Amino acid sequence: MNDTATTARRTVPAGSDRPLTEAYDTALLDLDGVVYAGPDAIPYAVESLEAARAAGMRLAYVTNNASRPPQVVAGHLTGLGVPAEAGDVINSAQAAARLVADKVPAGSKVLVIGGAGLVEAVAERGLVAVRSLDEGPAAVVQGYDPSVGWAQLAEASYAVQQGLPWVASNTDLTIPTARGIAPGNGTLVAAVRAATGVEPEVAGKPMPPMHRETVLRTGAKRPLVVGDRLDTDIEGAHNGGVDSLLVFTGVTTPAQLLTAPVEHRPTYLAEDLRGLLLAQSAVEPADGGGFSCGGWTATVAEGVLRLDGVGEDRYDGLRALCAAAWTALDAGAAGAGAPDGRKALADLGF
Repeated sequence: MNDTATTARRTVPAGSDRPLTEAYDTALLDLDGVVYAGPDAIPYAVESLEAARAAGMRLAYVTNNASRPPQVVAGHLTGLGVPAEAGDVINSAQAAARLVADKVPAGSKVLVIGGAGLVEAVAERGLVAVRSLDEGPAAVVQGYDPSVGWAQLAEASYAVQQGLPWVASNTDLTIPTARGIAPGNGTLVAAVRAATGVEPEVAGKPMPPMHRETVLRTGAKRPLVVGDRLDTDIEGAHNGGVDSLLVFTGVTTPAQLLTAPVEHRPTYLAEDLRGLLLAQSAVEPADGGGFSCGGWTATVAEGVLRLDGVGEDRYDGLRALCAAAWTALDAGAAGAGAPDGRKALADLGF
């Protein structure tokens, strides 16, 4: 498969004869786990993004992290060596604030459970951020911030119990940091859900409001979503009908990718952001069954993935394994679940 690939019911990773910087006009990049982890840049991210920009690709940064205003994120990126302006950053706070603005009269007060990024996004939509139910808010909006604690979660619970509309910026259960994986906004949302029995309306990835916000703000014609999470970045691309690149610098592991349902299957995959600068090896049906890519051939026998051959790039081997595993999973060939790929992955050094 060449160039832009269809997102409909993917059973094999796509190939591209051209570098992805040529096949797509805009990269919609997740931040945490893709460009940086905490205060530090992910290896190869800075130079890869510089090369992508030089090749003519527009870079936009799309994040479910609602804690920081766009100008602060842009300053962080610029400090890492990735020049960015506030307009290059689209966050779930902006998508959430637009959702809230559609529900309440202009100038309404909104109970904000979150940080400065959410407060700024609410103000951008002409709404007034407040911190207490006693101030008479018309809605509740909740986003991640490390300062959120019991008192704020209790305030949200009281407001939701009174029937106020409740919008969550995102429901990511975890967030990668420089020290490891930490609780994300989804964990905080779960506390309010448990206290109230109410489900929020969710704005961020993978839900459609975030894709709408991104398209409105970037004007991308041929976008490529780039992320490290199957359940937000890749599913969001699937829901938006656009192509995606999964990188293995964040939370997703190769083993998780092999068991991915249709909506979590990326168009392309790469070790890190250097994959933007490369063509993508095509996966082809192999003689005698299975799938081949870059010198590797993957098959399924008795519920176990097998990898044969020798290739130069172990990610070509992973592409072949994905094709075999996804095809078997969709066909039910592995019985109750996906084929066992532990040995095959170990053979590739994963």
